[in-house]
Formats: sequence, structure tokens, C-alpha cells
Amino acid sequence: MAKEKARDLRAGVALLWGEQEQPTRGPKPSLTPQRIAAAAVVIADAEGLDAVSMSKVGAEFGVSAMALYRYVPGKAELVELMVESVLAGAPDLSAVGDGWRERITEWARRSAAIHRAHPWLLAATAMRRQLMGPHQLGWLDAALATLEPSGLSAAEQHRVFVLVAGLVRTLVQQDLDFDEQHSREWSRLTNELLERHADRFPTLTRAIAAGAFAPDPVDPLEFGLARILDGVQLLLDRPTDPTRPA
Repeated sequence: MAKEKARDLRAGVALLWGEQEQPTRGPKPSLTPQRIAAAAVVIADAEGLDAVSMSKVGAEFGVSAMALYRYVPGKAELVELMVESVLAGAPDLSAVGDGWRERITEWARRSAAIHRAHPWLLAATAMRRQLMGPHQLGWLDAALATLEPSGLSAAEQHRVFVLVAGLVRTLVQQDLDFDEQHSREWSRLTNELLERHADRFPTLTRAIAAGAFAPDPVDPLEFGLARILDGVQLLLDRPTDPTRPA
């Protein structure tokens, strides 16, 4: 089996940041990387990230997959351009609320909204060392800007960001995985099992009877953020906490 050709990361960075050299001769290109990425986003929104291929995107413009390689080296670079496309316009939260807590909460809400609008974004930005463009970095910069006035160290700001971003990703994934019909059937079968085996799982049985798994009017994102940020405030209020490096 032939070894897969390694990516040219420098070329990928230049593409994401618009720093690639432009041809000075020949006909003007009929496409741009940005137009190609926008077409790919439409496909991914409708059919998922796996449905995106160079040939399918090329068909949107009436050209072959090979014609697209003039603008985008491959699917990895295309996905990175897609991420940049949907993350355009990093939020300016400087006028939101009157403190860091309100601002990082609003950042999380806006991040969750974008991930719900583009479900493939979770897979495209999974925990790997993909290249990041200015728009994606702009969202990270905006999150850290909300935390900077808090009194947290730079390392602590990053840790809080990781917790908040992780909560957003987890809850959005739960939303995407939810199937109402499957959930009803799961609940029915689980209740039947517990009726027969209640003595083996007494705590779970009592919790269900008390409504632990009933439809919850509390927004899980708001609840989770409040608990995380309560913990951050406790850290700030206890500067001698042994878990905080000097």
C-alpha cells in the first residue's frame, strides 16, 4: 500500500490566512477557496461532514474534483476552510453585562448556537492539532478576553476556557444524539427492568420514583455554566488554595 503523502502545513497556513502567492499571469481564477468552502458548508449542514467530497463540491460549480485542487489541496484543508467560514465574526463581548462571569456565559451561549446550527463542526474541531485560522483563533481570543479581568492567572484562564468549551461540546453532542422515539422506548424498557429488579438497584429506583429523570425545565447549559463559574469564584475567593500555584 502506498504511503499517504504528508500534508504541506505551511501551504495550509497560507491558505487559511490568505497569505498564499497570487498568480500574476494567466486567466483570472473563476473560483476562490472561500466560495468552495461555502458550498461545502451547505452540503455538510444538510448531509453531514462525511458527505463532503471534492467531487461533490465540484459538482456544485459544474467542474471536476481535479479542478478544485487548483484552489484547495485536499479535504483536510477544505474542512479547515469550512470551520473558518462558519466562525467568521468572533463575538465582541466587551459591552455584555458588567463582569467576566456574564461575558463568558454569553460566549458559551453563542458558541453553542453556532455548533447547533452546524452539527458537523464538532467533528471538524475535535481534539486534534488541526490548523487554525484567524476566525477560529478569534473565538479563543474572545473567550480569554472575558476571563482576563477576573484575576485568574493566564494558565487558569485557559483551564476555565477548556471546561466551558467542553461543556458546550458535550451538551451539543447530547442534543444531536437525542432520538425521541428511541428515548421513549429506552425509558419503557428500563422501567420494566427496574420493576423486576428494584431490590438490586435501590438508589436508582428511588431516584426515578422521585422524578430524577423526568423532563427538566432547567437549561442544562445554564445550569452547568453556573456550577463551573461558582467553582471559579470559589477559587478566586480562596487565593491560598493549595491547588493554585504561587
